[in-house]
Amino acid sequence: MIMKKSALAIACTTLLTVMSFQTFASDASDFVDDASAKGIAEIEGGKLALEKGQSADVKKFAQQMIDDHTAANAKLKALAAQKKLEVADDAELMSKAKEMILKLRDGESFDKAYANNQVVAHEQTIELFRKQAEKGEDADLKAFAKTTLPKLEGHLKMAKDLSAAHGGDAHKE
Repeated sequence: MIMKKSALAIACTTLLTVMSFQTFASDASDFVDDASAKGIAEIEGGKLALEKGQSADVKKFAQQMIDDHTAANAKLKALAAQKKLEVADDAELMSKAKEMILKLRDGESFDKAYANNQVVAHEQTIELFRKQAEKGEDADLKAFAKTTLPKLEGHLKMAKDLSAAHGGDAHKE
């Protein structure tokens, strides 16, 4: 009887350990996938803004989004590779990012639509990174999120200023 209880206790402990590892792996995997997808959307949206944008400030912002998010995604990709995690698929997200920006264009200038989209996109990205920085279980991903947050917060301020300059409404608190 005692042997059965010990075996059951070991089995339960093992099961809980495996389940918590799967939850951890899932959380880390979800963050990597979501963060890299958001980065790709920023890069592709920036490329589209360079092509279709009318204003110099929009094009300057777009180039900075391309540069900064390319660098962040490269760091994330290297970190993900160490942990044997997958980053988001480029091909699928490129078309989604372009479609999203073009849809926002209905009845509005591209520059205004792009600026408003950037405010919303950066608010969502900051929320994702804050959650990881505060509650993430993987120390490396948590550190990546913490060190990336200030740049994302700077992007949000720039996006709000850009939105205000182009008559957008996404800059309001």
